[in-house]
Amino acid sequence: MTLFGLHWIDSLILIAYVIAILFIGKAHSGAVQGESDFFLGGRSLGKWFQFFLSFGNMTDPGQATTTASSVYRQGAGGAWLALITLFLTPYFWFTNVWFRRVRLTTMADLFEDRFGRRFLATLYAITTILMAIVGIAGGNVVALKTLQPLMTKPVSAYTVTEQQMVTDYREFSMLRKDHLASPLAPSSPRYEELKGYYDRGELQPYVSYLQPVTFYVVSSLLVAVFVVLGGLKASAVVDAVQVVLVITISLILIPFGLVKIGGVAGLHAKLPAAAFNVFGGDHASEYTWYSIGALLLVQFVGIVGSQASMTIAGSAKNEYAARIGAVTGGFSKRFVTIAWCFCGLIAIALFGPNLSDPDQTWGLLTQALLPVGLIGVMIVGILGGKLALLGAGSVVLSGLVVKNLYEPLFPGKSEKHYMFVARLTVPLILVLGIGVALYLHSVIALLKFAIVLLVIWGVPITLMFLWRRLTETAVRIQVIATLIFVAVLPWGVPAIPALARSARLTAMTRERVVTFETKTSAADVAQGRAATEGGLITKTQRIEPVSLYFEEGVVHVNPKDLSSPKTGRGLFRVEVYLLSQFGVDVANFTPAGLLTTRYVVDALFPVVILVVVSLLTAPTDPKRVARFYVRLKTPVAPTLEEDAVAVEAGYAEPTRLDHTKLFPKSNWEFTKWDRTDALGFFGCCAFVGVILLFFKAVLAIGG
Repeated sequence: MTLFGLHWIDSLILIAYVIAILFIGKAHSGAVQGESDFFLGGRSLGKWFQFFLSFGNMTDPGQATTTASSVYRQGAGGAWLALITLFLTPYFWFTNVWFRRVRLTTMADLFEDRFGRRFLATLYAITTILMAIVGIAGGNVVALKTLQPLMTKPVSAYTVTEQQMVTDYREFSMLRKDHLASPLAPSSPRYEELKGYYDRGELQPYVSYLQPVTFYVVSSLLVAVFVVLGGLKASAVVDAVQVVLVITISLILIPFGLVKIGGVAGLHAKLPAAAFNVFGGDHASEYTWYSIGALLLVQFVGIVGSQASMTIAGSAKNEYAARIGAVTGGFSKRFVTIAWCFCGLIAIALFGPNLSDPDQTWGLLTQALLPVGLIGVMIVGILGGKLALLGAGSVVLSGLVVKNLYEPLFPGKSEKHYMFVARLTVPLILVLGIGVALYLHSVIALLKFAIVLLVIWGVPITLMFLWRRLTETAVRIQVIATLIFVAVLPWGVPAIPALARSARLTAMTRERVVTFETKTSAADVAQGRAATEGGLITKTQRIEPVSLYFEEGVVHVNPKDLSSPKTGRGLFRVEVYLLSQFGVDVANFTPAGLLTTRYVVDALFPVVILVVVSLLTAPTDPKRVARFYVRLKTPVAPTLEEDAVAVEAGYAEPTRLDHTKLFPKSNWEFTKWDRTDALGFFGCCAFVGVILLFFKAVLAIGG
């Protein structure tokens, strides 16, 4: 017996999980007595809850989907979208202390506290809410695309249109295999026609019962009820459950997949050696040493821009709990990321390169490999990750709405009133997330966009902690300029048909045919191209053109008419277009070159504006700045009472901790390290090396 494509056992597992989630929310509802309990868990979360929150924030199961999808497209190098923050983990040893020591509730409070004006606090709250709604929408899309392949119609239930779609998908798969195998042959009209449908995501190997609107509404309603009842502490408990589920679903596909393809030896036999290259795959890969460096740069300057940084660190009982929770949660993510990467490689071996929507890689793997019962566990893991991520995210956003938008407009209300508004905000935010989700396409493009969005506020927040000379005027100008540059223009250009269909903007990179030497594989021997494995062979590879300026490519307006105008899809790459205006031949760029251009420009653009404008404008009130930095240097005391006394002592003598500065009598606020700082930092660096070696070793097994 099945229910919407699910076996009754898997359906029971799903129902049991939903009941458990609602029970957790109800069980913690009595502990929520005020705003601090709802938004920050009463600042009482120890190192274990900090670990669960950090791990859940960094490692929602949706990232399994995006990582497997990226690896399916790019080979092992695609894992860097999720793995890049490995190099930032030693940095977290310090940033979480910053956010705990400022002793504030929201990131918007930070701007008012530092500059003494509400404008930036309000702007941060508004823009962050809008950006986070995009993130919530992304969580919806990831979960939908993962679960759709698990709830499929039987062939006997297909309509005529659905049957034709599946037939066209199979035909395209065969034509593309022939096309890539014959790099010097011209494309056939039928291939180009079907590729138009493929690029739109309109060819699928199956038909699903699960429809977007129904799924988004039901799952978001569950999140709303859960969060309204239990607040942040209930989210931390669910994150604790998710630790077990994430690890389980990250590992469970691997043994079944390896059995299906003949073990790790079979994996290496079916995939080219380039697919196992950590620092870049084949010549069409986006991930080379320089594009990975650009990705690291943009993450480094933007990573602290998320409100979650303040919420998670601010809820810690003490600095040690904030630090340990951040680095242990971060390092734990790296190990499961490696498992996700391995699943992406297995998907290439199982399905070949022709999936029309690689975002569904994880769901298709589950459908193809797991037996009844374990499919239910996988669904619970993916859905639970969505609930945990959206739960914590909606708590964060409700805090911004209440503390930085509503309360300043309606001051003097009771705490009970503000709690009511906070709880009312949660479902409203989730509804907006549903609306945005209905217009999203590529999960990978969305993830790249989310990384870039962080620089809008991440750069000024970083400089706020490190440089006294930063001014409010500089931050205003930088935020507005960067918002237009990385968000408004990329979204706006595709929305204007005259621009999206412009012949200049729909330009493509040049198609290239690359000849290279590589080791022979078992497939080469089987196809008669070589006598033995391990020797050298010269191969020719066709590098198909990609869109220069649109993230999701260029398609014909009418896929049935190859003479119809072309239109760009997805976000517009402003950075690449600007570079072309300086005479750079961007049409000769590789995918890695396009990615590098985008991230380097986006990282440096706000830094230059902030430094130049700050030096040209009047500095902030020195007394206010001094109070901010003495509090930042004052360690968090064991109790709230002792901590209040320590902070007041600092306010009375703001220069009393200036001897800890690395550059005395300068505007730079780098502080001297103590033993805990040094041991923690170098210990984290050593563990980064261990994980990289482990990653390389795992990929080499069976090769």
